[in-house]
Amino acid sequence: MPPSLNWDEVSHGYNAYSILASGQDEWGVRLPTIFRAYGDYKLPAYIYLTTIPIALFGPGALAVRLVGVLAGLVTILVTYLLTKELFKEKTALIAAFLVAVEPWSFFLSRGAFEANLGLTFFVTGLYLFILFIKKQKYLPFSILFFGLSVWAYNSYRIFTPLMLGSLFFIYKDKILMVFKKRKIYGIASIAIALVLFVPMVYQMISPEGQARYGWVSIIDEGAIAKINESRALSNLPSGLDRAVHNKGTYFIQEFAGNYLSHFTPNFMFIKGGSHYQFNLPGFGLLYPINALFILIGIVILIKERSKHAALLLSWLILAPVASSLTREAPHALRFITLLPLPMILASIGIVKTAKMMGKKGGWIIGAYLLLIAILAARYMGAYFKSYPVNYSWAWQYGYEEMIDYLKDNYDEYDQIIMTKKYGEPHEFILFFWPWDSRDYRNDDNLIRFFQTDWYWVDGFDKFKFVNDWDIPKEGGLFVLESENEVNCDDNKCLLVTSPGNYPSGWELVETITFLDGSSVFEIVKR
Repeated sequence: MPPSLNWDEVSHGYNAYSILASGQDEWGVRLPTIFRAYGDYKLPAYIYLTTIPIALFGPGALAVRLVGVLAGLVTILVTYLLTKELFKEKTALIAAFLVAVEPWSFFLSRGAFEANLGLTFFVTGLYLFILFIKKQKYLPFSILFFGLSVWAYNSYRIFTPLMLGSLFFIYKDKILMVFKKRKIYGIASIAIALVLFVPMVYQMISPEGQARYGWVSIIDEGAIAKINESRALSNLPSGLDRAVHNKGTYFIQEFAGNYLSHFTPNFMFIKGGSHYQFNLPGFGLLYPINALFILIGIVILIKERSKHAALLLSWLILAPVASSLTREAPHALRFITLLPLPMILASIGIVKTAKMMGKKGGWIIGAYLLLIAILAARYMGAYFKSYPVNYSWAWQYGYEEMIDYLKDNYDEYDQIIMTKKYGEPHEFILFFWPWDSRDYRNDDNLIRFFQTDWYWVDGFDKFKFVNDWDIPKEGGLFVLESENEVNCDDNKCLLVTSPGNYPSGWELVETITFLDGSSVFEIVKR
């Protein structure tokens, strides 16, 4: 669980497999600092770490997701350690327990999510920074983990520098003291920051970095169309309409709306996000009972007015910034920068409430934890039982099963044609086969091209990939997107297609189904 690897996960896995085999990614780039993949340019930390479980276990779900699972476990531990440094052990234990069982953190710690690794790096960096307040030797290690976070997930490329600025402002006296008393730690910290953050800035302004942001930016072609429409419908005098309706005002309006949307009860506690690969439908990111205690925790921090309180409040304020710069907000994955702060705030709130209740305080905490356990049991039941059945389609289920069939019947056919309907079939073949990346890159039959800001593959070896709507209703002539042709009138062909979408006269030999029993692939031959 989740029920299958999606296209991002197999991309992580195959590039790790390729690096392990040849030191090059699937494109032949040696030890890249950013992976081209499909043209979405993935950051390197998760992929390089995945080479270790790939080497130990071979390509598969365990190997691809192990880094994410371990990162989730480390986040639980570091949340405990961080909260214990800031407050007391009881608060730390509750916070760690909440990280383990809250829907948001639980869900994102089971898949191969770069964001989850970025979270672990960031929280570890923050914990080491709090230790630095007492012992200056921890500052370089803190900067190291902060720096690693920006090579794990894009949201941290915005959030981590903002938080570092906030930390400097809050703890300026402590930081400057390092350069007076223990210069070696200060110099080491600057050196690490230069090595990790300067290349990040260069990469962000490079064509690769801009291409990635272009996929999710608020200002896209749709935004330009809306701005032009607003001008056309405006009753303002000529010239003033441009001053009111432009990219700047549109950006501010969209950013503000996105920012506030992250804190709505509907998103946080009731329904969650609309991306079913990042949260369960019908469940909030956090259990509703925590809403009250999070508010209490915030009020306590505001009244406390300590540096540590300022740190946590800054975290709360800055966390939505990166996600708010993108479309589709609120977004459970891009907003991972807030974790595990809600769990820490809730634990502060429940412990304070229990303290105010005096002798009944123990019963209050016990009842709270019991209710959390009941809510968690309900959530786990949905996660492990109904979610995989009803939403296996969201995880591109069926590819592995279909490829198993192809491997068993590979030698019987001259051409194997596959629909592109479910996204990037070539990558699933490369990973689940698995296919030697050097053979793939040097294949004379490789058809790969750039179009509409994406790198498409139309064929390699005896495999050809075709749009669902380009599959003919009769006959055996297939025209690929790259305008290459496959003639099955003269060759023995196998076609993997969506249900019912195949030419007349072809014979159905196998059906691959989603976990709910509905068909995903039909395999036919000619």
